[in-house]
Amino acid sequence: MNVENVSVKRVLISVSDKAGIIEFARGLSELKIEIISTGGTSQLLRAENIPVKDISDITNFPEIMNGRVKTLHPKILGGILGLRDEHADVAQKNNIEWIDLVVVNLYPFAAVIQNKNTTWDEAIENIDIGGPSLIRAAAKNMGWTSVIVDTNDYDFILNQLKCDRAINFSTRKKLASKAFVYTAEYDAVIRNYLNEDENSNFPEKIFFNLNKLYPLRYGENPHQSACAYSFPQKKGILSAKQYQGKMLSYNNIVDADAAYYCVNEFKEPACVIVKHANPCGIAVAETIEEAYQKAFEADSISAFGGVIAFNQPCTKKLADSISKNFFEVIIAPSYTEDALSVLSEKNNMRVLELELKKPSMEYDVKFIEGGLLIQERDRNFISQENLKRVTQRKPTEREMKDLLFAWRAVKHMKSNAILIAKNNQTIGMGAGHVSRIDAVKFALEKGDSHNAVLASDGFFPFRDSIDAISKSGIKAIIQPGGSLRDEEVIAACDEYGIAMVFTGIRCFKH
Repeated sequence: MNVENVSVKRVLISVSDKAGIIEFARGLSELKIEIISTGGTSQLLRAENIPVKDISDITNFPEIMNGRVKTLHPKILGGILGLRDEHADVAQKNNIEWIDLVVVNLYPFAAVIQNKNTTWDEAIENIDIGGPSLIRAAAKNMGWTSVIVDTNDYDFILNQLKCDRAINFSTRKKLASKAFVYTAEYDAVIRNYLNEDENSNFPEKIFFNLNKLYPLRYGENPHQSACAYSFPQKKGILSAKQYQGKMLSYNNIVDADAAYYCVNEFKEPACVIVKHANPCGIAVAETIEEAYQKAFEADSISAFGGVIAFNQPCTKKLADSISKNFFEVIIAPSYTEDALSVLSEKNNMRVLELELKKPSMEYDVKFIEGGLLIQERDRNFISQENLKRVTQRKPTEREMKDLLFAWRAVKHMKSNAILIAKNNQTIGMGAGHVSRIDAVKFALEKGDSHNAVLASDGFFPFRDSIDAISKSGIKAIIQPGGSLRDEEVIAACDEYGIAMVFTGIRCFKH
């Protein structure tokens, strides 16, 4: 492998994204570097009076088949792939001239398929063939050839050529690494597009197409390094507009994502407060200001330093209430100017604007040692018609509304999870406990449960939880059912005059 500097005498340019290419090519021409190019690119450069040779002038073969075949030729690939210290005789015998720099970016397949009106044939025609071959050839031959796939590298390379009249090996290696990532990402997008029609939700192979956004100060703890990555079409918290405050931390992002996902459960004005990845206050009301007050009062101690998400615009009145307390992050679909003015006085508070829409991620992914686990997201919606009353007592109309609210809320808590609610407001929560009875006891300690309802994300394995609930004033319970001791649990509810309904499904969240 040659690790010495390589002077650049000849460059091949073939770009779909022509941003910055005129300035770059003009700079190369001023350095007396010969430029060869393909159809559209050569026309553009020639129109700008930049000297350029067409590929067909090198290959003595025209572009054919509507441009499908133009660069895959020995005089081009040989000029890129040849080892200068081993293949000079072969190159001379076959009239192959070295190509020292390849500047290529590919047909915009990803952008084309974003258009819902794109036909299958149009998508397929935007699969680049020659471009990836040129890129990979140049990247493989990094000992002698440089490759540029990123328009942001034009100035850097041009400056290096102006200073050294050559490109060093460290730069060639970095460019090659970037090139292989670029073609891998390109192929992954195509593969995922072709996979859309497969019957299985879980294909044989999975490719993640992620872009580095920015490094984070640290991860969950200061001794852990961390970084944020996004899919090409950024959505969710990573796409939010930030008005003020420090950059989001790892924990901020995790909590904000949990709050945003939870508040999307509700159409009515709703507020969700999250602390350490678990909701500590959830409420819906007639106004967003009232929803906030109810969510905050649900557990004002735990709410300190939490993340708040709203599904309605933030008003000055709401901002005034928020600013009386300390929160790390606020998320709302929009803010009035006077609300932003009020919040600006809390300059350490991160204020995020994020349009309210149904989260598009269809799967949850969890990395484990040696692989990962993928599951469909829990988007199951329970209505009153889905419930089965199993006790003698029937829930009242108000209790039924609270039961449905509680179920929509408890699915966002870490299992084992118990949630107590009244009047569309959480009263007490017991999340992440290793036993259900402990979760029940913890939830009961958080507030006044008189005339409230209780939701359990899994079935009750014993009647001990019902016994613990019996003196709390809880009037109705919603749970999946399915325990071997369901009859025992139902009998306990009948004994205490508590109504209970089964959902038939559980909502564990690990």
